Amino acid sequence: MSTADYIPGACNIGKGEIRQRQIVALIGLALSISSLITLVSTNAPRGARIGIFLPLAVASIGWVQSRKKFCLAYGFMGTFNFGKLGQLSKVADSASRAADRKTALSILFQAGAYAAIVTVIIYLLPL
Repeated sequence: MSTADYIPGACNIGKGEIRQRQIVALIGLALSISSLITLVSTNAPRGARIGIFLPLAVASIGWVQSRKKFCLAYGFMGTFNFGKLGQLSKVADSASRAADRKTALSILFQAGAYAAIVTVIIYLLPL
């Protein structure tokens, strides 16, 4: 737990937390690929492809968080962690909490946009 590593609105997680986000991104990617294979191999209706948005959202949220070194949940809660997993520290001032919430919203919208774009592409592909 080092407040020296915490940068309001820019960095609120350390190496261990970043690794967790990378694992979440890989799990989301694996679920997305297996969902797509299942949808295509079972000749599911095209509309069913929209359901792939959820695993794609998991993958993109994990990926964006790991790249930005920022946890959106911690940003909304006003916390950060650079120590052992699960040992959260509170953000002290309201200006820093506001910057963190702004970044968390940005990550949420960015990840949602990535998932939506890939979902539309998968929907439109003649599979």
